[in-house]
Amino acid sequence: MTPQDYCQQKAAASGSSFYYSFLFLPKLRRQAITALYAFCREVDDIADECSDLNLARTKLAWWRTEISNLYQGHPQHPVTRALSDGVRDYNLAQEHFLEIIDGMEMDLDQNRYRDFKELQLYCYRVASVVGLLSVAIFGYSDRHTLKYAHDLGLAFQLTNIIRDVGEDARRGRIYLPLDEMEQFDVSVTDILQSHETEQVKKLLEFQIERARNFYQRAMAQLPEVDRHAQRPGLMMAAIYRALLDEIQAGGSEKVMNGRISLTPLCKLWLAWKTWVFN
Repeated sequence: MTPQDYCQQKAAASGSSFYYSFLFLPKLRRQAITALYAFCREVDDIADECSDLNLARTKLAWWRTEISNLYQGHPQHPVTRALSDGVRDYNLAQEHFLEIIDGMEMDLDQNRYRDFKELQLYCYRVASVVGLLSVAIFGYSDRHTLKYAHDLGLAFQLTNIIRDVGEDARRGRIYLPLDEMEQFDVSVTDILQSHETEQVKKLLEFQIERARNFYQRAMAQLPEVDRHAQRPGLMMAAIYRALLDEIQAGGSEKVMNGRISLTPLCKLWLAWKTWVFN
């Protein structure tokens, strides 16, 4: 199995919305973004699936060393070997990969966020930085496109947080800012025990509106000159905004006790439509 095959399998197996936006890219860019996504999956799986915190820290430390190996020209892992060409061709910054690992390590250190400012740092590391790397792979000429990538990454992560409130609670994690929970009279117990109260509903509506605002900010900051090149991000945005609509329509019950998702056919349709009309 080649490094590219390994990354392809990792991306396809995840079932992520992001995978569908990769399908329309030219081969070299598609391989680079698939390798980036596979890297994110590798380090995210450590934070999510490794119950031994010391072992998880050791694994993340290994990945920091492996990123150093990548930039020194002797990567060992299939993912970093697959990333080599993209790092060179698209001038991907080493510190961005390290910031992603820092974000994953935050999941080992804390499972509560006092306020949105604290949560925003987490979202920046695990999502906005991925956006910055992605726009470099897709290609851009106007630096305002980086602001678009930053805010779109935040919007994606906020959507994930809303979708996964119940699932994260079952892992003992709460990403909703504690001061906002207090503002809406929602307790930690309400979230951990999946209470479907009117207060929880209002809190989630507030989070949905914030995510929508970040999508709007991102789109307003994308320069027209880069719109065509950035179609993969627009495809992801179309899918994630549709997901946010489904979350709002499903209400707090589905968020707290189930998992809302779009069908593969729906994702492919949204991706294709965005690709054709942008």
